[in-house]
Amino acid sequence: MITLFCIELAKLFCRGRSYIAFIAIGIIIGIIECGLRLEGRQVLDVMIQNLQEVFILQGNLLNGYLVTYLVLNSLWLHVPILIALVTGDLVAGETQAGTLRLLLTRPVGRLRLLAAKYLVGLVYTALVVGFLALTSWGMGRLVFGTGDLIVFYQTINIVPEAELSWRFAAAFAYGGLSMGVVASLAFFCSTLANHAMGPIITTVAILIGCTIISTIEVGMFRTVQPLLFTTYLSKWQMFFAFEVPRQEIWFSVGILVAHMAVLFGGSAIVFLRKDFTT
Repeated sequence: MITLFCIELAKLFCRGRSYIAFIAIGIIIGIIECGLRLEGRQVLDVMIQNLQEVFILQGNLLNGYLVTYLVLNSLWLHVPILIALVTGDLVAGETQAGTLRLLLTRPVGRLRLLAAKYLVGLVYTALVVGFLALTSWGMGRLVFGTGDLIVFYQTINIVPEAELSWRFAAAFAYGGLSMGVVASLAFFCSTLANHAMGPIITTVAILIGCTIISTIEVGMFRTVQPLLFTTYLSKWQMFFAFEVPRQEIWFSVGILVAHMAVLFGGSAIVFLRKDFTT
């Protein structure tokens, strides 16, 4: 199993599209931080204009932590697309190329092969999220320095610098789990298709549709919102609340893990029964 996993991982990083996410994240973060470096003070003044009329705010408020928080809010809408671009190709891409049928003629169990590909997809997702964390955190601290973090989540919270390391680590870990659900969805769609682009487009379409349902407060949608994984994608923000709602976080984690289990189970059922003729 370990050998099979290593082979699949090497195959993944031999593809040029596997590096698109890292390049795109690096460029986008660079553009965001350059923009904030030039106009960030004006943006911050607008954000805290009402506070300045009541409180005296001192210190470096436009710091690397605030920039990282803003980057997170901006990029979590785009990272799922970058992940689907690769994980949606893991099975369908080889099916289209005809290499998967040849591989299955060897004494390799279908379930073992599928599990190895799925684990590779999760590892790739973790690497993308880790790169996002290191790039935004490192560049932000380097360019803007450090200080306390002011966030607007339910109320206005000022988080001390001493607490920010574990809060950001937990937020990125939760974000990695939520992106794992996206990877699982793309992987499931990949087992259904025989062409590489189909699963990617389908995953993006499902993401857009579910996100719309999750954000519109209409009576009909409210009944299904708790069942949609997109409802829980932005819950990483809970780690920056004044008091972190641990019970709600664990409930959200359970929902995301359940989605991953169901999607992988569905992928296994499809893959074990599928007849590869190309």
